[in-house]
Amino acid sequence: MKEFKKFISKGNVMEMAVGLIMATYFGAIVKSLVNDIIMPPVGKIIGGVDFSELKYVIEPAIAESAAGAGDGVAEVAISYGLFINSVITFLIVAFSIFMVVKAYNKMKEKIEKKEEEAPAAPPQPSKEEILLTEIRDLLKK
Repeated sequence: MKEFKKFISKGNVMEMAVGLIMATYFGAIVKSLVNDIIMPPVGKIIGGVDFSELKYVIEPAIAESAAGAGDGVAEVAISYGLFINSVITFLIVAFSIFMVVKAYNKMKEKIEKKEEEAPAAPPQPSKEEILLTEIRDLLKK
């Protein structure tokens, strides 16, 4: 149990959890962007098509009888329009993540370059060297 507590209290686990939560909501925002903002104008441009309604009906729905006996059958269809929306959403998320990683790498390179440019301080002499220097200076006197 102590090992588990040590593992869970590490910073990396918490950072990963925060990243996962942020990614989930980022995905929801991008999905809304695609479905509600991008796809309606695209559908309008190509002739008033609503991609979310594009489908190939294999078996049409059968309505319930007048008695309401629950004998209705749901439609069986391949919703390829929803698939197109999902692909576009994925491409936008992938591009966004690419841009974030690219910016992070550029920032990391700048920091590393600044560290390399900074002159390194000369190493401190060891205790033996300091003692020998003092002895030498005393012998000179």
